[in-house]
Amino acid sequence: MRQKGDTKTVRSRRSLKLPRRCVDALRTLREEQEKAGTEAGLVFCTSKGTPMSAGNVRRDVRKIIEKAGLRGTDWTPREMRHSFVSLLSDPGAPIEDISHLVGHRNTVVTETV
Repeated sequence: MRQKGDTKTVRSRRSLKLPRRCVDALRTLREEQEKAGTEAGLVFCTSKGTPMSAGNVRRDVRKIIEKAGLRGTDWTPREMRHSFVSLLSDPGAPIEDISHLVGHRNTVVTETV
């Protein structure tokens, strides 16, 4: 939860289709959380089962980036999201498809960012 409140509006919330492999991994994660007594109805949480702060997320993402052989301090989740859009648009993916993938209501936001 951000300091200024939830970043999602009722209209911006949507469901995502996940491959079976992802669904199985999420179920396994939930089972592990329940066994550890940390299950709090959250997909991703701290080891104590509390919501993750932005700092927790940045720290964990940096660790993953460094394991991939990159400098973790050079990347943030937002920069990775923007890179995702750039990598799709460079070879000519339709802007409508990119906009849908990143959850924008229309292509105006995607084109502006």
